[in-house]
Amino acid sequence: MNSTVNGERVKGTLSSPRLSTYERETSDLDSALELYLWNANVSGAFFPCLHVCEVTIRNAVSEVLFKLHGNQWPWDNGFINTLPNPKYGYNPRNNLKQARDKLSDVNKVIPELNFVFWQKMFTSRHDDQLWLPHFRTVFPNADASVEIKELRGEIYNDLEKIRKLRNRIAHHEPIFRRKLNKDYEAIIKIIGYRCEDTAQWLSLNQNVVSLLNNKP
Repeated sequence: MNSTVNGERVKGTLSSPRLSTYERETSDLDSALELYLWNANVSGAFFPCLHVCEVTIRNAVSEVLFKLHGNQWPWDNGFINTLPNPKYGYNPRNNLKQARDKLSDVNKVIPELNFVFWQKMFTSRHDDQLWLPHFRTVFPNADASVEIKELRGEIYNDLEKIRKLRNRIAHHEPIFRRKLNKDYEAIIKIIGYRCEDTAQWLSLNQNVVSLLNNKP
């Protein structure tokens, strides 16, 4: 740390409880602040990767829904009735209904839906209608030797990890204990399943890897 900076004052600004996670991981306050800043920087570096991954996934799902229900799929009862409708916890039907309120353009509804909505589209309840007929069309680069149900489940599990990473970053929480290299690889893999050029483009223009290689 710059010798003119009073680390204790920085700690007071950030708060002792917030910095305690980093102090437990390091040997002194200066090292804790260095790790804190690295955590913030790698969190920021993940945003473009998360952005491209989410857009890739929602466009893949939307492509299938367009084929099955046309450009009015958010208002199509045939589709809506395929969504779970739980009394407690996350409710995809309610999320869709809220997103489409006062909107008439499907392209404006799509970005209003939560990340978890798109993840939940990769549960087994959608295999027969969506994925068994259409998975390889929207994910043409997925391993052809692996069964569709297994690949669909793999994407669901990867999206669960990616969503949790996204939420921690959005709330400025520590991510340094995660296997961030695995998170990054999962993001690139999913994008590559849909478009190898997009995965390569992102790989060539991201800053995550260099930061992971220089973790304090």
